Amino acid sequence: MPRDTKARGQNRPTPPRFKRGRFSRLIPVTGFVFVCLGLAWFFESQATTTIIFVRHTDTDLETLATDPWLNTLGQQRAELLADVIQDIDVVAGVDAIYASEHRRTKETAQFVAERLGLEVLIRDPYLIEPFMSQVLINHKGEIVLIVTLEDTLAPLVEELHGSKNIPVMAADEYSNIYIVTIPWFGKVKTLRFQYDFYERPESPVLGPFSGPASNY
Repeated sequence: MPRDTKARGQNRPTPPRFKRGRFSRLIPVTGFVFVCLGLAWFFESQATTTIIFVRHTDTDLETLATDPWLNTLGQQRAELLADVIQDIDVVAGVDAIYASEHRRTKETAQFVAERLGLEVLIRDPYLIEPFMSQVLINHKGEIVLIVTLEDTLAPLVEELHGSKNIPVMAADEYSNIYIVTIPWFGKVKTLRFQYDFYERPESPVLGPFSGPASNY
């Protein structure tokens, strides 16, 4: 009899409390996975926003009061700018392009837009605070190119808490690129690059030239 009782005891099902114990150990693991996924989503959504500012390219200075189109050199420089902007990010590239309503800014931006297959969005750069606020809201974590006028570039950069030391541009100065990086946490940085033409000894050739970066 005692031996039979022991054998019957070995075939008894596992008490429910032991099953609940094994299940309860899965809860912390599942919670940890969801926390990791949530953190990954958070850091992805808080990625750095990059704003690239350039002045429109060359125009005939004596006709500035009439809102001129780009001259021949300005069209060539706009093509050169498109070469530079096209490869400015090796992974994603520019996501949006803005220009003012002026002919020279729209035409400059259009050269880049056609190269990247993007639409030029028209905004008033003199509405500095609402313009920059809209860009940051609509393009969080993206790369944005803004083609503007020389007298609005510095105020737009400052509105993003970028450099307050951007020098005044000369009337015939067109080759500066300012890049403002806005991280989800940390300091906003402003970089300045220069692009220009170079000449080969045998004949004039257009090509990109990237000057030294300045960290403001």
